[in-house]
Amino acid sequence: MERTRTVHWHDAGDTAKAAAGMAGLDFLREFAEGRRPGPPIGALMGFGLEEVEFGRAVFSMEPGEEHYNPIGSVHGGVYATLLDSAAGCAVHSTLPQGMGYTSLDLSTRFLRPITMHTGKVRAIGTVLSQGRRTAMAEAGLYDDQDRLLGHATSTCMLFPLPTA
Repeated sequence: MERTRTVHWHDAGDTAKAAAGMAGLDFLREFAEGRRPGPPIGALMGFGLEEVEFGRAVFSMEPGEEHYNPIGSVHGGVYATLLDSAAGCAVHSTLPQGMGYTSLDLSTRFLRPITMHTGKVRAIGTVLSQGRRTAMAEAGLYDDQDRLLGHATSTCMLFPLPTA
């Protein structure tokens, strides 16, 4: 039986412009507190920023059948997207106004399967080290019983954002 899913999102360009004019933590708090719509990837995959503080970001989602691979469990790319988002936004939360970041690498480990019966999962990212040009973060993906489902480490490149 065919299934469908409709996705709605807001203009990502408007969000990017706002990012350049705010400190990372202030910018991310707007998402977590519902004052700014989330980015298109969150709408597409059904996840969002739940908590943020300096050096820490938490994303959550309810896995569904739309996240499945051909063998009936959540695709590893979903794990990686959640882990990359949590690690990257943990780094973003430490940046001053006018600075941006991008992931240079992501090393992932998938430890337990996730299905639509797993329930809500949370990706918790924390900054491990930060310099002027790079930052290192890690993220864990947990189920509602705090079992570790996946883990990642990431290195992010830091750079000044172009001025408008």
